[in-house]
Amino acid sequence: MKTRIEHQQFDEERALYNLQQAEVAHCRFAGEADGESVLKEARDISVSDCAFSLRYPLWHVQRFVLSDSVLEEPSRAPLWYCGEGVLENTKIRSVKAVRECQNLRITGCDIISPEFGWKNDGLEVENSEITSEYVFFDSNNVKIKGLHLSGKYSFQYMENLTIEDSVLDTKDAFWHSKNVTVKNSVVKGEYLAWFSENVTLQNCRIIGTQPLCYCKNLKLIDCTMEECDLSFEYSDVEATVIGHIDSVKNPRSGTIVCDSVGEIIREDAVMECSGSVSLRKS
Repeated sequence: MKTRIEHQQFDEERALYNLQQAEVAHCRFAGEADGESVLKEARDISVSDCAFSLRYPLWHVQRFVLSDSVLEEPSRAPLWYCGEGVLENTKIRSVKAVRECQNLRITGCDIISPEFGWKNDGLEVENSEITSEYVFFDSNNVKIKGLHLSGKYSFQYMENLTIEDSVLDTKDAFWHSKNVTVKNSVVKGEYLAWFSENVTLQNCRIIGTQPLCYCKNLKLIDCTMEECDLSFEYSDVEATVIGHIDSVKNPRSGTIVCDSVGEIIREDAVMECSGSVSLRKS
Protein backbone atom coordinates (compact mmCIF):
# COMPACT_ATOMS: atom_id res chain seq x y z
CA MET A 1 0.00 0.00 0.00
CA LYS A 2 1.38 3.38 -0.99
CA THR A 3 1.98 6.13 1.53
CA ARG A 4 -0.04 9.26 0.76
CA ILE A 5 1.22 12.70 1.75
CA GLU A 6 -1.08 15.64 1.02
CA HIS A 7 -1.95 19.21 1.95
CA GLN A 8 1.34 19.83 3.77
CA GLN A 9 4.20 22.33 3.56
CA PHE A 10 7.84 21.33 3.86
CA ASP A 11 10.91 23.55 4.10
CA GLU A 12 13.48 21.35 5.86
CA GLU A 13 16.69 19.99 4.29
CA ARG A 14 15.92 16.66 2.54
CA ALA A 15 12.35 16.81 3.87
CA LEU A 16 11.23 13.64 2.07
CA TYR A 17 14.62 12.06 1.42
CA ASN A 18 14.55 8.50 0.07
CA LEU A 19 10.77 8.47 -0.08
CA GLN A 20 9.52 5.22 -1.63
CA GLN A 21 6.19 3.85 -2.85
CA ALA A 22 4.37 7.11 -2.13
CA GLU A 23 1.91 9.66 -3.51
CA VAL A 24 2.54 13.34 -2.81
CA ALA A 25 -0.34 15.69 -3.61
CA HIS A 26 -1.34 19.31 -3.00
CA CYS A 27 1.88 20.11 -1.11
CA ARG A 28 4.15 23.15 -1.08
CA PHE A 29 7.91 22.98 -0.70
CA ALA A 30 8.95 26.41 0.60
CA GLY A 31 9.60 28.25 3.86
CA GLU A 32 12.06 29.88 6.22
CA ALA A 33 14.28 26.83 6.70
CA ASP A 34 15.08 27.04 2.96
CA GLY A 35 16.19 23.41 2.87
CA GLU A 36 17.59 21.80 -0.27
CA SER A 37 17.04 18.42 -1.95
CA VAL A 38 13.54 17.83 -0.63
CA LEU A 39 12.89 14.66 -2.68
CA LYS A 40 16.42 13.46 -3.26
CA GLU A 41 16.86 9.70 -3.87
CA ALA A 42 13.09 9.06 -4.02
CA ARG A 43 11.81 5.90 -5.73
CA ASP A 44 8.47 4.87 -7.21
CA ILE A 45 6.58 8.07 -6.39
CA SER A 46 3.90 10.24 -7.94
CA VAL A 47 3.80 13.98 -7.28
CA SER A 48 0.74 15.99 -8.31
CA ASP A 49 -0.52 19.53 -7.83
CA CYS A 50 2.56 20.59 -5.88
CA ALA A 51 4.63 23.80 -5.87
CA PHE A 52 8.40 23.81 -5.41
CA SER A 53 10.38 26.87 -4.35
CA LEU A 54 13.47 25.23 -2.83
CA ARG A 55 16.74 24.36 -4.58
CA TYR A 56 17.51 20.97 -6.14
CA PRO A 57 14.09 19.45 -5.40
CA LEU A 58 14.35 16.20 -7.39
CA TRP A 59 17.81 14.66 -7.72
CA HIS A 60 18.55 10.96 -8.23
CA VAL A 61 14.83 10.18 -8.40
CA GLN A 62 13.83 6.96 -10.18
CA ARG A 63 10.47 5.78 -11.50
CA PHE A 64 8.33 8.83 -10.92
CA VAL A 65 5.47 10.92 -12.28
CA LEU A 66 5.42 14.68 -11.75
CA SER A 67 2.11 16.18 -12.90
CA ASP A 68 0.10 19.40 -12.70
CA SER A 69 2.83 21.05 -10.64
CA VAL A 70 5.02 24.17 -10.67
CA LEU A 71 8.78 24.38 -10.29
CA GLU A 72 9.20 28.04 -9.41
CA GLU A 73 12.25 30.19 -10.12
CA PRO A 74 13.99 29.57 -6.74
CA SER A 75 13.88 25.78 -7.29
CA ARG A 76 17.23 25.98 -8.98
CA ALA A 77 18.47 23.01 -11.03
CA PRO A 78 15.55 20.63 -10.57
CA LEU A 79 15.56 17.11 -11.99
CA TRP A 80 19.18 16.03 -12.20
CA TYR A 81 20.39 12.42 -12.49
CA CYS A 82 16.80 11.11 -12.65
CA GLY A 83 15.48 8.13 -14.61
CA GLU A 84 12.33 6.44 -15.84
CA GLY A 85 10.11 9.45 -15.22
CA VAL A 86 7.19 11.38 -16.65
CA LEU A 87 6.53 15.13 -16.50
CA GLU A 88 2.93 16.00 -17.36
CA ASN A 89 1.16 19.37 -17.53
CA THR A 90 3.85 20.97 -15.39
CA LYS A 91 5.37 24.46 -15.41
CA ILE A 92 9.11 24.87 -15.00
CA ARG A 93 10.49 28.33 -14.28
CA SER A 94 13.92 27.50 -12.88
CA VAL A 95 17.38 27.49 -14.43
CA LYS A 96 19.25 24.36 -15.52
CA ALA A 97 16.32 21.95 -15.32
CA VAL A 98 16.49 18.29 -16.44
CA ARG A 99 20.18 17.41 -16.65
CA GLU A 100 21.93 14.03 -17.00
CA CYS A 101 18.63 12.14 -16.87
CA GLN A 102 17.64 8.93 -18.64
CA ASN A 103 14.37 7.85 -20.21
CA LEU A 104 12.12 10.79 -19.35
CA ARG A 105 8.87 11.70 -21.07
CA ILE A 106 7.79 15.35 -21.09
CA THR A 107 4.25 16.05 -22.26
CA GLY A 108 2.00 19.10 -22.11
CA CYS A 109 4.58 21.15 -20.22
CA ASP A 110 5.32 24.90 -20.22
CA ILE A 111 9.03 25.44 -19.62
CA ILE A 112 11.12 28.60 -19.22
CA SER A 113 14.58 27.46 -18.20
CA PRO A 114 17.99 28.70 -19.35
CA GLU A 115 20.27 25.74 -20.11
CA PHE A 116 17.43 23.23 -20.25
CA GLY A 117 17.83 19.52 -21.00
CA TRP A 118 21.62 19.10 -21.04
CA LYS A 119 23.38 15.73 -21.30
CA ASN A 120 20.31 13.49 -21.24
CA ASP A 121 19.75 10.14 -22.89
CA GLY A 122 16.36 8.87 -24.03
CA LEU A 123 14.08 11.92 -23.81
CA GLU A 124 10.62 12.19 -25.36
CA VAL A 125 9.02 15.63 -25.62
CA GLU A 126 5.46 16.07 -26.84
CA ASN A 127 3.01 18.98 -27.14
CA SER A 128 5.09 21.32 -25.01
CA GLU A 129 6.49 24.87 -25.05
CA ILE A 130 10.11 25.57 -24.16
CA THR A 131 11.93 28.89 -23.85
CA SER A 132 15.65 28.35 -23.31
CA GLU A 133 18.75 30.09 -24.61
CA TYR A 134 20.81 26.91 -24.64
CA VAL A 135 18.62 23.82 -24.92
CA PHE A 136 19.27 20.04 -25.19
CA PHE A 137 23.07 20.43 -25.31
CA ASP A 138 24.92 17.10 -25.70
CA SER A 139 21.80 14.95 -25.33
CA ASN A 140 21.26 11.69 -27.21
CA ASN A 141 18.32 9.61 -28.41
CA VAL A 142 15.73 12.38 -28.23
CA LYS A 143 12.27 12.30 -29.85
CA ILE A 144 10.25 15.51 -30.16
CA LYS A 145 6.75 16.09 -31.50
CA GLY A 146 4.55 19.15 -31.26
CA LEU A 147 7.17 21.42 -29.67
CA HIS A 148 7.15 25.22 -29.79
CA LEU A 149 10.70 26.31 -29.03
CA SER A 150 12.04 29.81 -28.48
CA GLY A 151 15.80 29.74 -28.02
CA LYS A 152 19.23 30.64 -29.33
CA TYR A 153 21.76 27.80 -29.20
CA SER A 154 19.72 24.65 -29.63
CA PHE A 155 20.36 20.94 -30.20
CA GLN A 156 24.16 21.21 -30.23
CA TYR A 157 26.46 18.18 -30.00
CA MET A 158 23.49 15.77 -30.10
CA GLU A 159 23.17 12.31 -31.62
CA ASN A 160 20.01 10.54 -32.75
CA LEU A 161 17.38 13.28 -32.72
CA THR A 162 13.97 13.28 -34.41
CA ILE A 163 11.62 16.28 -34.53
CA GLU A 164 8.12 16.37 -36.03
CA ASP A 165 5.31 18.91 -36.32
CA SER A 166 7.20 21.59 -34.42
CA VAL A 167 8.07 25.29 -34.58
CA LEU A 168 11.71 26.06 -33.76
CA ASP A 169 12.56 29.75 -33.41
CA THR A 170 16.26 29.62 -32.69
CA LYS A 171 19.75 30.20 -34.06
CA ASP A 172 22.89 28.07 -34.32
CA ALA A 173 20.67 24.98 -34.11
CA PHE A 174 22.06 21.45 -34.63
CA TRP A 175 25.72 22.51 -34.63
CA HIS A 176 28.03 19.47 -34.53
CA SER A 177 25.01 17.16 -34.22
CA LYS A 178 24.69 13.75 -35.89
CA ASN A 179 21.78 11.66 -37.12
CA VAL A 180 19.06 14.32 -37.04
CA THR A 181 15.70 14.08 -38.82
CA VAL A 182 13.24 17.00 -38.85
CA LYS A 183 9.84 16.62 -40.53
CA ASN A 184 6.87 18.91 -41.13
CA SER A 185 8.33 21.73 -39.07
CA VAL A 186 9.30 25.40 -39.17
CA VAL A 187 13.00 26.02 -38.49
CA LYS A 188 13.82 29.71 -38.10
CA GLY A 189 17.23 31.12 -37.22
CA GLU A 190 20.68 32.06 -38.38
CA TYR A 191 23.51 29.64 -39.22
CA LEU A 192 21.43 26.49 -39.16
CA ALA A 193 23.17 23.13 -38.66
CA TRP A 194 26.79 24.07 -39.32
CA PHE A 195 29.29 21.21 -38.91
CA SER A 196 26.49 18.64 -38.65
CA GLU A 197 26.42 15.10 -40.04
CA ASN A 198 23.56 12.97 -41.37
CA VAL A 199 20.86 15.65 -41.12
CA THR A 200 17.60 15.22 -43.04
CA LEU A 201 14.97 17.98 -43.32
CA GLN A 202 11.69 16.89 -44.91
CA ASN A 203 8.69 19.12 -45.70
CA CYS A 204 10.19 21.88 -43.58
CA ARG A 205 10.06 25.66 -43.84
CA ILE A 206 13.61 26.97 -43.35
CA ILE A 207 14.09 30.66 -42.56
CA GLY A 208 17.33 32.59 -41.96
CA THR A 209 20.73 33.60 -43.22
CA GLN A 210 23.65 31.28 -44.06
CA PRO A 211 22.02 27.95 -43.36
CA LEU A 212 23.42 24.43 -43.72
CA CYS A 213 27.14 25.03 -44.15
CA TYR A 214 30.01 22.59 -43.53
CA CYS A 215 27.52 19.68 -43.41
CA LYS A 216 28.22 16.05 -44.23
CA ASN A 217 25.48 13.90 -45.77
CA LEU A 218 22.84 16.63 -45.69
CA LYS A 219 19.42 15.93 -47.25
CA LEU A 220 16.53 18.32 -47.93
CA ILE A 221 13.31 16.76 -49.19
CA ASP A 222 10.62 19.12 -50.48
CA CYS A 223 11.53 22.01 -48.17
CA THR A 224 11.05 25.75 -48.65
CA MET A 225 13.75 28.33 -47.92
CA GLU A 226 13.12 31.96 -46.99
CA GLU A 227 15.74 34.69 -46.48
CA CYS A 228 18.36 31.99 -47.01
CA ASP A 229 21.46 33.56 -48.50
CA LEU A 230 24.94 32.02 -48.75
CA SER A 231 23.40 28.59 -48.30
CA PHE A 232 25.18 25.20 -48.32
CA GLU A 233 28.76 26.49 -48.24
CA TYR A 234 31.19 23.54 -48.14
CA SER A 235 28.39 21.02 -47.61
CA ASP A 236 27.83 17.58 -49.11
CA VAL A 237 24.16 17.89 -49.96
CA GLU A 238 21.26 16.37 -51.85
CA ALA A 239 18.36 18.83 -51.82
CA THR A 240 14.99 19.38 -53.43
CA VAL A 241 13.72 22.85 -52.59
CA ILE A 242 10.24 24.08 -53.45
CA GLY A 243 10.43 27.71 -54.55
CA HIS A 244 13.29 30.18 -54.37
CA ILE A 245 16.72 30.23 -52.71
CA ASP A 246 18.28 33.67 -52.26
CA SER A 247 21.81 32.43 -52.87
CA VAL A 248 23.96 29.32 -52.84
CA LYS A 249 27.70 29.48 -52.19
CA ASN A 250 30.34 26.85 -52.92
CA PRO A 251 28.51 23.58 -52.17
CA ARG A 252 31.23 20.97 -51.80
CA SER A 253 29.37 18.07 -53.45
CA GLY A 254 25.94 16.84 -54.43
CA THR A 255 22.93 18.32 -56.20
CA ILE A 256 20.56 21.14 -55.24
CA VAL A 257 17.31 21.35 -57.20
CA CYS A 258 15.01 24.35 -56.78
CA ASP A 259 12.50 26.42 -58.75
CA SER A 260 14.67 29.53 -58.79
CA VAL A 261 17.85 30.90 -57.26
CA GLY A 262 18.95 34.49 -56.89
CA GLU A 263 22.69 33.89 -57.12
CA ILE A 264 25.11 31.00 -57.38
CA ILE A 265 28.45 32.06 -55.90
CA ARG A 266 31.60 30.20 -56.87
CA GLU A 267 34.55 32.15 -55.55
CA ASP A 268 37.19 32.18 -52.83
CA ALA A 269 36.72 28.47 -52.08
CA VAL A 270 39.29 26.95 -49.73
CA MET A 271 38.57 23.42 -50.95
CA GLU A 272 37.42 21.72 -54.13
CA CYS A 273 33.71 22.37 -54.62
CA SER A 274 31.82 20.39 -57.24
CA GLY A 275 28.24 20.65 -56.01
CA SER A 276 25.66 21.61 -58.63
CA VAL A 277 22.54 23.78 -58.61
CA SER A 278 19.79 23.13 -61.15
CA LEU A 279 16.28 24.39 -61.75
CA ARG A 280 13.34 22.02 -61.55
CA LYS A 281 11.97 21.11 -64.93
CA SER A 282 8.34 22.06 -65.40
